[in-house]
Amino acid sequence: MEDFWVFGYASLMWKPGFEHVERRRARLYGYHRSLCIASYEHRGTPERPGLVMGLDRGGSCVGVAFRVEGEKQKAVMAYLRERELVTNVYLERTGTLALDDGRIVPGIAYVADRAHGQYAGRLEVEDAVTRVCGAVGGMGPNEDYVINTAEHIRTLGIRDHWLENVVAGIRRRMEVTPHQFG
Repeated sequence: MEDFWVFGYASLMWKPGFEHVERRRARLYGYHRSLCIASYEHRGTPERPGLVMGLDRGGSCVGVAFRVEGEKQKAVMAYLRERELVTNVYLERTGTLALDDGRIVPGIAYVADRAHGQYAGRLEVEDAVTRVCGAVGGMGPNEDYVINTAEHIRTLGIRDHWLENVVAGIRRRMEVTPHQFG
């Protein structure tokens, strides 16, 4: 079996959770990173949804590509499907990745399903801040996820002004009303 690539644009960048033999900065064409998915599991609940990243149509997205050995494909794909397809708000797609060393390779990516009920679409900064602040799911507070994602994006040298404004709004609200977890 041939090796294959998996594209990470949010938590997969820093917490892939699967064995890989190479990690490269990469650009995925045809989609952009967006805080556009209502989270009912990992960073919110059905009663108080949070927001998580999705790949939405249009543009391109810089993230991280992981090369996985072909013989590990079955196990890695099973893991990714369990992780990414919990509520089926993402669609598994193969896209074109431009690696930072000049190679062009196909890669697996999980993109937002615009027809799914959890698709939140493009939000204004304050609306996103309001949805994120106070939402908590099985993986912890939504604020932590958004701030951590923004910090990892910055370490890749990527500027996302909209996301940076969301993080600034979250931090302002956290100063006024810190977590009330006991």
